[in-house]
Formats: sequence, C-alpha cells, structure tokens
Amino acid sequence: MDHLKRVEDEFTRQAETFSAYASIAGGDVITTFQEEIGEAATGTLLDVACGPGAVSAALAPKAESVPAFDATPAMLEKARERCEAAGLVNVTFEQGAAESMPFADGAFDGAVTRLALHHFVDPTVVLKEIRRVLRPGGVLVIADVVVSEDAAEADLQNAIEILRDPSHIRMLPLTELNAAVEGSGFAIESGTVWDKDREFEEWMGIVNDPQRLNPLRTVARALAEEGRHAGMGLAIEDEQLVFFHRWVMIRARKPV
Repeated sequence: MDHLKRVEDEFTRQAETFSAYASIAGGDVITTFQEEIGEAATGTLLDVACGPGAVSAALAPKAESVPAFDATPAMLEKARERCEAAGLVNVTFEQGAAESMPFADGAFDGAVTRLALHHFVDPTVVLKEIRRVLRPGGVLVIADVVVSEDAAEADLQNAIEILRDPSHIRMLPLTELNAAVEGSGFAIESGTVWDKDREFEEWMGIVNDPQRLNPLRTVARALAEEGRHAGMGLAIEDEQLVFFHRWVMIRARKPV
C-alpha cells in the first residue's frame, strides 16, 4: 500500500478519537507552541500535518492567517469544526502531501508541526520543504516524540508503535532529530525535553481498532514482565500497563 494512502486510512479511522485527545496530548504543549513561535505569532503561520487543528486554533487568534495543511480529509474536517466552533475566520484548510506543498517560496513567517515527523518516510524532505516556504529568518517549532539513544531500545519501541499504528514510520532519537533539523538548513535556537506518562489502554483506544488491542496488550505485558522497558518505561503498576512518551519541542530558524 502507498504510504500516503496508509496514513489517510489510519487517520480517517482515528479522526474522532485523536481529535478528542489532541488538546491534552503532551501536557501543556499547545500553550508552549504559542510561546515558542515568538515574534512570528502575529504573522502568517503554517501548521504542517495539522491533524484535528488544535495547534492551528491556538495560534490563530494572534496570527494574520493560518493555513492548516494535512493529508487526511477527515482530519481537516475536524480542524474546520474546531476552528468554526471557536469563531476563527483566519484559518484555511488545504489537503496535500507535506513533501510537496502548494505554497510559494518564503510565504510564511512561521511554521509548526506536531506529532508528525515520525509518520514521514523521510523527515528531512519535509523539513527542507518547510524551510522553502519560510521567509528568511522564519521560525519553525517542532513537537514530537523521540526514542532512546540505545539502538536496541529504540528499535523495540518503534516496533511497538508500528504494531499499534502501521502509518508510524520511525521515531528518532533526539541526537538524530537535531541533526536532521540542522541538516535541513535550520539553526536550532532551543530545545526542551519532557516525559509524559501514558496508560496502555488509553493509548490503544485512540487508534480505534479493537482487533489490535489484545495482541499488542499480550506482547507489551510479556515484555514488561521480563523487565524489557523498551526505552519507554514499560511496566505493570496495579495490574495496569503503563509507559511514557518522551517529548521534545525544538525552536529553529531559517537563516537570513
């Protein structure tokens, strides 16, 4: 199956559950986006792989305009509903592939992307495309989850993630993510890392596919019982499977 089609299929099914989760994912990540976009906040902002539009809606009140861009029509519809409910009239909605966006060179003062890079076959292609559409001096803010620097732990966590959601490609270790950002022509200005505790049942519920639940629960519980934490703190507490996601937020700038 074509990967873009796989992403569309997965997130069409997840649209309702993912939208409900979007505002609380990662703790205060939505508020932090508002802070990290900095002086670009009042300009033209692009939300790449916007999903259900939580970040678009948070940035729009101060921005001149916010195109919300995503590959999945069902997610764009959720983003439209969210923004209309908030009375926002400066958000537009466009479908397409992030690897080749229909925007002019230097069109935006800032760009954001959240929980998306690990779904791209080659994140550097997307990062270079974002660099293209930013003006010189434009700001990019990335929020994503990262894996352990230990290769075996990273491989195990990514395998678990792919079993849960086949549109997942690969979460990167932080050093590799930083290198990808810099290698795509950005200068990193700041980076923050934090852990967000998760419960297995809640996490599985978001993908909205009961057939995956029991097999992956069995695998995850067996790993936890053997002390294999997969670089994500996989454990059993009060008979419940728990783990954490390690988040990173990076602020970077396109050089002048």
